[in-house]
Amino acid sequence: MLDQEIKNNVANALREDLGSGDLTAQLLPADGQAVAEIICREQAVICGQAWVNECFAMVDPVIHLDWHIQEGQQVDANSSVCRINGSARNMLIAERTALNFLQTLSAVATATQHYVNAVAGTGVRILDTRKTIPGLRLAEKYAVRCGGGHNHRIGLFDAILIKENHIRAAGSIAKALGLANSSTDGSVKIEIEVESLDELQQALAAGARYILLDNFSNDQLREAVQINSGRANLEASGDVSLDTVRDIALTGIDEISIGGLTKHIRATDFSMLFDISQ
Repeated sequence: MLDQEIKNNVANALREDLGSGDLTAQLLPADGQAVAEIICREQAVICGQAWVNECFAMVDPVIHLDWHIQEGQQVDANSSVCRINGSARNMLIAERTALNFLQTLSAVATATQHYVNAVAGTGVRILDTRKTIPGLRLAEKYAVRCGGGHNHRIGLFDAILIKENHIRAAGSIAKALGLANSSTDGSVKIEIEVESLDELQQALAAGARYILLDNFSNDQLREAVQINSGRANLEASGDVSLDTVRDIALTGIDEISIGGLTKHIRATDFSMLFDISQ
C-alpha cells in the first residue's frame, strides 16, 4: 500500500512542479553529467529516502543514488546523506521535489523522536493524529514511525473515535458506545473522548476499553488513572509540548497523542550541491 502511495505522491508533486517542462534546466546540454551530494544542514532524523529515490527514478531511471545513512538514522549538522550520479539536467529537474519530501518527512521523524526521548523510561507511547498535510497522510504517519512514535487511526475507516459531537448526537456516552459496539463485530477499535472525570466514570460504566482524556490537567490525569484502576487504556491529548510531555507521562496514563508531530513541523534544512571537483 505504501509503495503505491509513494508513487502517487511523487507523480502528483512532479506534475505540480514540472508542468509542461523545466524552462531553466533545458538551458543545460542534454548529455551533460554531474555528481551531487545531498547535505543535511542540521541535526535530524533522516526520513523519506523512498520518496527521494522515486523522484529521481520518475524523471530519469538511469540516475544513481548512493545513501550514506539508513532510514530513521540521526545525523549531525552538515552531514552528507546521499551521493547522486547522472544527467545534470534531470538531477536539477527532480531536485526540489525530492528535497521537499525529504525536508518534510525528516522534520516529522525528528519532532517525533524528540517527544519519544522526552518520555523515555515511562512506558508511555507517543501517538500521532489525523492533523496531517492533505495528500500526505500515509507519508507523515510513516515518518512518525521512523521517529519511534506510533500511529493512531489512519483515517475515518479503520477505527471508531467517539467525540463530543458524536455523543451529543447520540444522546449520551452510554448510547454512543452502545451504537458503536452494535455496529462492529469486535474487530474494530472503539475509543471515546471524555472531557471530565464524571464523563470518564460514565464511559467506564458503559464498558469503554479505550478512553481519550481531552485537555485534562495533570492532577485530573492522576485522578483518572486511580479511577480507571487499569480497566481501560487511557490516552491523554490536548496542549502537549516538549516542555510538558514528560510530566503528563508521569501521571500514569498509557498514551499521549500529539497533533503537533505533523501539524507544527518546521522543515529540516537540506541542500543538493554539485561536486565541481569532478
